[in-house]
Amino acid sequence: MKRTSYRIVEGPYLRDLLDQPQALQDTLKDLRCKADLFDRLAQIRHQGHARVVLTGMGSSLHALYPLELMLTAQGEPVKRVDSSELIHSMPSLLASSTIIVAVSQSGRSAEVVRMLEQNSGRATVIGVTNTADSPLARQANFLILTQCGEEFSVSAKTYVGTLAALEILGAAWRGEVADALYAEMQAGSALVASYLARWREHVESLASEMENIRQLFIVGRGRSLASSETGALITKESTRSTAEAMSSAAFRHGPMEMAGPETMVLVMEGEANIRALNSKLVRDIRDGGGRAELIGPAAEIAALRIPDKLSRLLPIVEILPVQMLTLALAANAGFEAGNFMHATKVTTEE
Repeated sequence: MKRTSYRIVEGPYLRDLLDQPQALQDTLKDLRCKADLFDRLAQIRHQGHARVVLTGMGSSLHALYPLELMLTAQGEPVKRVDSSELIHSMPSLLASSTIIVAVSQSGRSAEVVRMLEQNSGRATVIGVTNTADSPLARQANFLILTQCGEEFSVSAKTYVGTLAALEILGAAWRGEVADALYAEMQAGSALVASYLARWREHVESLASEMENIRQLFIVGRGRSLASSETGALITKESTRSTAEAMSSAAFRHGPMEMAGPETMVLVMEGEANIRALNSKLVRDIRDGGGRAELIGPAAEIAALRIPDKLSRLLPIVEILPVQMLTLALAANAGFEAGNFMHATKVTTEE
């Protein structure tokens, strides 16, 4: 018999989640005030380069995937690689013909600091960080600073702030009109606030759905892969629960065998051109006796339902249901989500 009430421990991680609308608003306001932002990025883009390397660790790396898709569509020779692999296995990419977009919320994670040391001014570095006095902020040739404020543990408001900043960077790279872009992006804060206004209801609903679940997959396609990867990461670090991310297509190549009543597969509905594929995956899992739910406009569970036609805002909004899921899993287990036992907010050891 399922419980009808759940004890949600309200701590600093929850406060960070609820601060996300303000963090988005502050980040976009600050970027919009930088009148030369688009011009300076255009200068960097036109200076001549052989490749663009996108790098970071953890959620910072995952946040770069929508930008990778944008630059690929633009015809750029682009490679996304985690900073550890860059410095130890692909150091030849640190060359004068490379433009590096380095993302680190702290700006001082071990691998990013090592990358800056190894680069030694060769590649042009565009830094995206939330910390103004960090090594990345000080050494980047061009800095994009998010304005998300201090964060307790799991990347929440800094993650959505980073997504917004990278969307601006990508649009500037493609030569889009700034005013129209900012008008569209500003709607994100209200959408996030609207969803979070019912956070307790969302958490209790998801806690009920997850009571008998032992395994969790979070899958998606296209830009939603950023949400899948980050969603699995924050689930592991905030609740110490096992969660695996992969593409919706990859789930059919073997992991489909794990579908069953104790395995939940959350499928990001994604952009319009791939929704039919994602919806079919949900149906097929259910037909085989497994548990699967969409995260998107067609979600059957209200806590997993987000507005339609989000376009640029999709990765920002679709991470919210997974954040609620982390609170639900912690409530079921009887502890506070996001309260680290072994990890640290800033990883300073390789």
